[in-house]
Amino acid sequence: MTARPVLVTRPAREAARWVAELRAAGLDAVALPLIVIEAALDAEPLRAAWRRLEDYKALMFVSATAVEHFFENRGAASAEQAMAGRRFWATGPGTTRALLRAGVPPEAIDAPPAEATRFDSEALWERVQHQVSAGVRVLIVRGGDEAGSPTGRDWLAHEIDAAHGERDTVVAYRRLPPLFDVAQHRLAVDGARGRAIWLFSSSEAIANLQRAMPGTDWQAASAVATHARIGEAARAAGFGALRVCTPLRDALVASIESLA
Repeated sequence: MTARPVLVTRPAREAARWVAELRAAGLDAVALPLIVIEAALDAEPLRAAWRRLEDYKALMFVSATAVEHFFENRGAASAEQAMAGRRFWATGPGTTRALLRAGVPPEAIDAPPAEATRFDSEALWERVQHQVSAGVRVLIVRGGDEAGSPTGRDWLAHEIDAAHGERDTVVAYRRLPPLFDVAQHRLAVDGARGRAIWLFSSSEAIANLQRAMPGTDWQAASAVATHARIGEAARAAGFGALRVCTPLRDALVASIESLA
């Protein structure tokens, strides 16, 4: 076990899987979700997207959570209708696994390769940009804020626009800031004081942490970030020790151990 625990900040369900994998690798990992997942306020747009599925040549999912909430609202739509002639875009291995669990055949999924050095919209676009031309319509399935408005980067949407494609967005779930209980607040204080190592896979999680602990000095804190942009957010927040690596177990373990 590492001398310091690892604070896994992903939403609760995803954090549980990451904690299990890191513990299996010999790390003292504990979940401290910094993003709370709730259902969309109105599921009708999701059901309407399923009814219009034939309009889309591709569906882009920003996360495994987007996949799960989208397919939960399939209603009477048949699996054959969902799959036939359609591409399913995923930014990373977790989203790919969720699509496979939902019944999407692997040959219909486009994602960065397993050996990729990064998993993001840019890496995905390198794989799928040839699919987009004038009149091709893409549905982007993503999360929203507390009010249900879409959140997250619009980079890929702008690339679709530049390629003269057409795109729609549907909010499949909401991402909310956490409310720490006593035990979670104690973990966060340990992390701030350098007695634990933060594991960040979202810049939003860092922003939520700052809002939950205003005025905290993060200079003594150590963090591993799964993307360069997330690392930049951690540096801007004032984290004193930082590693950036891909969100794959071996890379995460090596980076965490380099801080431990």
